[in-house]
Amino acid sequence: MFLARRATGRRWALVAGAAVTSGVLLTGCTGGGASSSGGSSTDTINYALPANFTPNWILPVGTAAHLNTNNSSISQSLWEPLIAYDGSTGEVGWNKDNSLATAADFAEDSKSVTITLGDRHWSDGKPITSRDVEFWFNLVKANKADWASYSPGKAPDNWTSLKAVDATHFTITFDKAYNQQWMLANELSMIRPMPQHVWDKTGDSDAVSDQDRTAAGAKKVWAYLNKAAKNISGYATDPLWKTVSGPYTLKSFSTAGKVELTANAKYDGGGKAHIENVNLLPFTTTDAEANALRAGTVDYGYINATDLNQEASFKSRGYTVEPWAGWAITYMPYNFNNPAMGAVFKQLYARQAIQMSVDQTSLSKVIFNGTAVPTYGPIPQGQASDFVSPEQKENPYPFDTAKAKRLLTSHGWSEQDGTMVCADAGSADDQCGAGVAKGTEFRMQVLSQSGSAVTDNMMSALQSTFAKTGIKFTIKTAPVNSVLSQAGQCTAGDSGCKWQLSFFGTAGSWYFPAYPSGDALFQTGGGSNFGSYSNPAVDKLITETTTSESTAAVKEYSAALAKDLPVIWLPEPDYQVSVVRDGLGGFAQDSLANFHPAMWKWTNK
Repeated sequence: MFLARRATGRRWALVAGAAVTSGVLLTGCTGGGASSSGGSSTDTINYALPANFTPNWILPVGTAAHLNTNNSSISQSLWEPLIAYDGSTGEVGWNKDNSLATAADFAEDSKSVTITLGDRHWSDGKPITSRDVEFWFNLVKANKADWASYSPGKAPDNWTSLKAVDATHFTITFDKAYNQQWMLANELSMIRPMPQHVWDKTGDSDAVSDQDRTAAGAKKVWAYLNKAAKNISGYATDPLWKTVSGPYTLKSFSTAGKVELTANAKYDGGGKAHIENVNLLPFTTTDAEANALRAGTVDYGYINATDLNQEASFKSRGYTVEPWAGWAITYMPYNFNNPAMGAVFKQLYARQAIQMSVDQTSLSKVIFNGTAVPTYGPIPQGQASDFVSPEQKENPYPFDTAKAKRLLTSHGWSEQDGTMVCADAGSADDQCGAGVAKGTEFRMQVLSQSGSAVTDNMMSALQSTFAKTGIKFTIKTAPVNSVLSQAGQCTAGDSGCKWQLSFFGTAGSWYFPAYPSGDALFQTGGGSNFGSYSNPAVDKLITETTTSESTAAVKEYSAALAKDLPVIWLPEPDYQVSVVRDGLGGFAQDSLANFHPAMWKWTNK
């Protein structure tokens, strides 16, 4: 969330300093680690987590309810990926310093890859081997439906075998030839070697064995690890989480979201921590974060785009304001299986009317103070790339509430007391559409993340423009972790299928791997296809993006989803305002939305 061989080429190198949020980066210009206003010591950094993005998961295998970006950043500091992709060096690429693999050699027919592990060790001194990769593979394969990164037909389905050559080499065979860039950046980068000699058991007091080598055993191990991962208050003391491969170990982890990391003295990789202690500090609101900046109690924090008129004030306190852009898109998923509105959402004309009621240009200018760019389709548009189609660039559905209203009335809807109502039910071209009952009111409710003035303002603006079309739009808020847990895939009969729209993207809804194929998001059954969008023609296009070596396939996919509207496209903001004190450097902003504490260092000490 991303090239072994540079010979494969990369056309998607991003702008240096690109990354995630609805704010701007603040870089401190005074004082260094220990300022008169309460800064950190030279061996410590205080990092402000985005408001209401409370870390709540430690296991390096994500589930749908735990997709908070901070979870993966923390996890990768403890358990390094096999192949780590990030943009924190100025462009998106394979960061070998913080990877367990040193090479990935594809066969000439692109149907397999042999990966070489470095001479690395777990913090307890045991070597990291192919067996630790196999352990991850077996757990994911047996429990793929619960793995947030799973999409039917993709990993691990398309990996026909994983065979160890020796302790530091293994070969993964594919079911067919794949685009090597996509396979490396989007699939192989998901592999997270885990300590099989510690975790391969089904209970705290059980002996470690080869449970994972049967499907039944792998399910039991998965259940055990997931149960342990739900016990947040026990993270710092549970022996499971003591054996790590990354540059940091865990010192504390509170249920409120405060996390303390300390350098791993046994780390033997190339990305060693420069700062001994990292304090990750949670905030419930962006105002609270801004107050922490004013007080000088954080070394790295954020402000809202709405606070940019206070830039001079922050600069006077020793901060430099810089944008942090991301390789991302922002959107509001529909729940196509919602019993009340799912049938309406399935009508393309209805989605067109909704999209034409979203004034992205004004939202970007007014709500985000010009720090956001419109999104018209599934490919990031904030940075130049070869992946965006002309159709997406040109915006198939410009803002026009009068046209949106006419579109509804031409399909059997009639405005009554300011709200559109289905007056002519049926499946003809001039009727409401299949499954839409006569008398259905065009009323939508969004479950939106709380704690952000930017989000609140955007939702209010949407409420106003939707009303001009005759669409009632109500807003319910909750912390982002709650939004994610309540707005998952469901069927109409499920008790948890009551959500209609969800929004968790003030800092960007989805940060892509280097290759933006979108199989997890919009393919039928995709692990992060929250609203259960399904279109066989799009499925075929997505498959082509993973196998073709040409960008033409991605552009066709871009054009198709710009027109078919699987979600409500919204402006993609810059990430946030990070406070980096004078002398804190060693990194650029990661456009893939992760933070990398091992790269941070005081350069003036």
